[in-house]
Amino acid sequence: MKYTVITGASSGIGYETALAFARKGKNLILVARRKEKLEELRTQVIEINQQLEVIIKVSDLSDTKQTYELYDSLSEYEIETWINNAGLGDSSAVVDEDLAKIENLLSVNVKALTILSTLYARNYADTDGAQLINVSSGMGYVIALGSVVYSASKYYVSAFTEGLAQELKDAKLNVKILAPAVTETEFIDRANNVENFDYQTGVSHFHTAVEMAEFMMALYESDKIIGIIDGKYEFSLRDQIYPVLKGL
Repeated sequence: MKYTVITGASSGIGYETALAFARKGKNLILVARRKEKLEELRTQVIEINQQLEVIIKVSDLSDTKQTYELYDSLSEYEIETWINNAGLGDSSAVVDEDLAKIENLLSVNVKALTILSTLYARNYADTDGAQLINVSSGMGYVIALGSVVYSASKYYVSAFTEGLAQELKDAKLNVKILAPAVTETEFIDRANNVENFDYQTGVSHFHTAVEMAEFMMALYESDKIIGIIDGKYEFSLRDQIYPVLKGL
């Protein structure tokens, strides 16, 4: 049996992506901190297809020890797709940042993603059909004033993943990036420490999590490296964006 791993699966893009993969008949390994949300998602997946196996893994990826333990706990499974969707946001000027919050953001957005991507790439570089998809952001291709630390963390995700894709271009593993823009999820609530942010009145453009899951599937089924939302909030599939320097 083969599985798709989705981190940050308890809400938003991860949650809807899990349902989209379930409709494709994919067995799932769902990762997040909130067990009750994962159990709710598992129930929905089984309603789509009772034949699917859904494995729940509760893990806090801001803890490096738990990140390694998560990957080690999956050694018995054949993983055809790994989606690093878990991420934290923040909207503060650099001088106003809560450094404890920023440490957690960097631990999840940068450190955990790098660890899990590296371990998966080592194990599956020569596996036919394997895919690694890292969720970055449109802010990983522009400097977002007022969210510079978050933007910089997503620059890392984009540069790291594009670079990994180039290093493995002759391997069998396909490495890809989904770069959303504003999406109607819990993300803004958590980033700004608010409740029930009203996307209809609070922002001029946004996508729903269902739409982003559809874009995820389009990327998954394509031979392109990047699925990105542009400034007009249109989705496109693209090849390399960052320039590549070979050697020093």
